[in-house]
Amino acid sequence: MKVVTFGELMIRLQPYNYERFVQADHLEFSFGGGEANVAVSLANYGLDAAFVTKLPTHAIGQAAVNSLRRFGVDTSMIVRGGERVGIYFNEKGASQRGSVCIYDRAHSAIQEASTADFDWDKIFDGVNWFHFTGITPALGPNVVDICREACKAAKARGVKISCDLNYRGKLWTREQAREAMTDLCQYVDVCISNEEDAKDVFGIEAEATDIYAGSINHEGYKSVAKQLADKFGFEKVAITLRESHSASDNGWSAMLFDAKSGEYCFSKKYQLRIIDRVGGGDSFGGGLIYSLLTGKSTQEAVEFAVAASALKHTIEGDYNMVTVAEVEKLAGGDGSGRIQR
Repeated sequence: MKVVTFGELMIRLQPYNYERFVQADHLEFSFGGGEANVAVSLANYGLDAAFVTKLPTHAIGQAAVNSLRRFGVDTSMIVRGGERVGIYFNEKGASQRGSVCIYDRAHSAIQEASTADFDWDKIFDGVNWFHFTGITPALGPNVVDICREACKAAKARGVKISCDLNYRGKLWTREQAREAMTDLCQYVDVCISNEEDAKDVFGIEAEATDIYAGSINHEGYKSVAKQLADKFGFEKVAITLRESHSASDNGWSAMLFDAKSGEYCFSKKYQLRIIDRVGGGDSFGGGLIYSLLTGKSTQEAVEFAVAASALKHTIEGDYNMVTVAEVEKLAGGDGSGRIQR
């Protein structure tokens, strides 16, 4: 099974420990980005995962490529060129202080890419699945065009397409997101959303749910999934359910709706003590794609994806570095955290 993901790979700069930006005098340097994070998850699970983007030819661009190659991600389709690698600064929150993310990605190589940079017929040769997120088209109208061409080429080859809506208010307005994502979602088979994205992008929201109070109404989320599937013809809709008790402690679960059977499956809920929540949604997406490609049932798929994401919250950095065996152990009920000897 081969999966292609497409998006931006960024430098991640972060104060050590839980320092604030204003007190830090040195920063940790790593790489991350929504679709790249998904590719790393899938490579760790043993699938053939390729990541597509555009990166400069200089040493920092090469370091970004190398960060994926070390985990077995196929980087052969990455286009080289442009002037800079996008950056995001991450300040980790704790207890009642939320995390802060500041973007510095204007004029990055992928933001200034054109449709001529990517040969999608070549990229999708022998591919089973294509994944992108709503973050990528938010980079600009030219990147919306690239995403549209990718989706059309994937559809023409019978490649399944998944999209995580991932609305980022710092990148574009709700109106811009709605226009672009309404167009792109007509090609999507599996939609991934969370408690805010469906509302921000499409104005669809769960009734009687307060994400800040940590209150989840299952019937409301069933309605959201059904409305999304009816609007775009999605085969499946996954919704992650985060109950934010504080920056350090979250409840974490998900629902997966299968439109064909009308089945709604809710996962078990995990109470997380968070080490790093960045990439949590991407690790869910990676777990879901793996589950669906390997023939897991709707219930098994959502349990695997949520367990994978629960483990990611314990790992520093964007990438989820866990194995299928570790995920299945947790999904099977062993969340004791006991030492393995």
